Amino acid sequence: MENLSPISVLVRNEPGVLSRVSGLFARRGFNIHSLAVGETDDPKVSRISVVVGGEPPIIEQVVKQLRRLVSVVKVSDLTGRARVERGLALIKIKGPPEARNELLQLATIFRARVDHVDNESLILEVTGNREKLEAFIDIMRPHGILEMARTGQIAMARTQGPMADAWANMADGFEEPELEGTYNISRAASRLAEEMNPE
Repeated sequence: MENLSPISVLVRNEPGVLSRVSGLFARRGFNIHSLAVGETDDPKVSRISVVVGGEPPIIEQVVKQLRRLVSVVKVSDLTGRARVERGLALIKIKGPPEARNELLQLATIFRARVDHVDNESLILEVTGNREKLEAFIDIMRPHGILEMARTGQIAMARTQGPMADAWANMADGFEEPELEGTYNISRAASRLAEEMNPE
């Protein structure tokens, strides 16, 4: 079974940034399993949540390549970290009257909600981590899935870490972000000036 790693990327909210990020994956041949993007509470910053398949050396390469992109503010590999991970699936399933009680009981077990009912089908909405969604889809499959739409997984670390630090650094704007693995010339020059003039 392929290892799947969630990676969270903060980017400047500007035209073409998603194209540049996805283009990097295409050029390098990295396997994307899901991709979700949206604004954060700061309209100048978006968060891209991407789930990548591969062994640890591949994931390290992904992170390094992402950090080289000009529009990227911060990259955090959430593999193996305590995190909250959510995705959403809408599943249209055959729902003849004689099968509805069973379908509704299964939906209750998975805390899925019914978004639509007609004489022939039901649309069920379920949210959760990847394992929960896959389990629910497997349970529904024998009943006859007519149509399905899924979002990419989004993830956030439970504890403070690199992303939270980046968020704090951007409180007054992100002209000088503390980017791990990058070299900021103006910041280095400031530190050198402080060393030369300790007063």
